[in-house]
Amino acid sequence: MQLAGKVAVITGASSGIGLAVARALAAEGTAVVLGARRLDRLEEAADGIRRGGGRAAHAVCDVTSESDVDALVGRARDGFGRLDIMVCNAGFGYYGTVEDTDPSIMRRMMDVNFHGTFLATRAAMPVFRQQGAGHVIVVSSIVGHRGIAQMSGYSASKAAQIGFVEALRTELAGSGIHVSVVLPVSTDTEFRSAMVRDYGYTVQGLGPRQSAETVGRAVVQCLRRPVPEVYPHRASRALPILNAIAPGLTDRFVRRFGRRRQA
Repeated sequence: MQLAGKVAVITGASSGIGLAVARALAAEGTAVVLGARRLDRLEEAADGIRRGGGRAAHAVCDVTSESDVDALVGRARDGFGRLDIMVCNAGFGYYGTVEDTDPSIMRRMMDVNFHGTFLATRAAMPVFRQQGAGHVIVVSSIVGHRGIAQMSGYSASKAAQIGFVEALRTELAGSGIHVSVVLPVSTDTEFRSAMVRDYGYTVQGLGPRQSAETVGRAVVQCLRRPVPEVYPHRASRALPILNAIAPGLTDRFVRRFGRRRQA
């Protein structure tokens, strides 16, 4: 795909990976429509892209609301005349044992992380089918391929995204519509500060890290040359293979990268 002149919708775009993807695409000449719940952050993000010479629009969007997601797609078509890329990025995490995880948190996490992905994809699909082209990018996590201790709910929501992508990719084979899943490792975003804000604690731990900008560049590369799975941290590609061959050994390996709560 030649990115100049294309139009992308990005959910969860007011900060972190979503904003990094928006900036990377805008630098390539793609018009970006940013969706998130925080209007002040959306306005700041869109203004920054426009000051840098890019094209950007924004709309407040809760990805668990079908009408909000449909309106976001409408914003792209009304403002820029088309839609070529849907980036399903909105999500949040929780850290704790199964007993510590309140059922309401688990339901909300599945609703935002998985159901939000489903709704955003579903909203874009009629446009893509009409055009005979388009690309759905789902930002999941490496823990969707291999869960880690104390993040069972988050890992489950990310695994659901991966299963959804695999089925949809098969469904759309030969249609001209691409579907890809992005599998970052721990990323320097507001993920941890959001835990402080929402739950009163933060999480510290070992393990590889990457920047949001690294993920943004990986998404751009995938859009240029579509692939089913994107590993912004290249070494993490080996983890699903190791887990398939030797899951018990992998259990011991991933314990080395455990997280811990800090008040």
